[in-house]
Amino acid sequence: MLYDGDCGLCSAAVQHVLRADHTALFRFAPLQGSLAAQVLPRHGRSPSDLDTFCVLLDADSPREKLLVRSRAALFVARRLGGWRAVLAALASILPTALLDWGYDLVARNRHRLVKRRESACWMPKPEYAGRFLD
Repeated sequence: MLYDGDCGLCSAAVQHVLRADHTALFRFAPLQGSLAAQVLPRHGRSPSDLDTFCVLLDADSPREKLLVRSRAALFVARRLGGWRAVLAALASILPTALLDWGYDLVARNRHRLVKRRESACWMPKPEYAGRFLD
């Protein structure tokens, strides 16, 4: 998962996924990091586009694929299972354009929705440290 490392909402989402991902499927890297700078241009995306949440599938293979915005979020929700997967299945019937419109609305207002903590940077628990790539 590639996320905005300076966004409080994105940080909260990463923390939620860490707690809910019991199989340790997901790995994390900030959009501001070197991994994103290498990966995003391969898929026609700019590393300076911080309003985007991405999921990289099959990294460094011929099948490599980048999911962005709402489709990335739905992929994560499906993989986490339970009620999240049910909501993702229901939302998946909607057109991507409509889902991305809603995603963009939240993305534009994310800094107002969840304030970034200026006083201290969130640090993952030691058991999660290996899941951060950058």
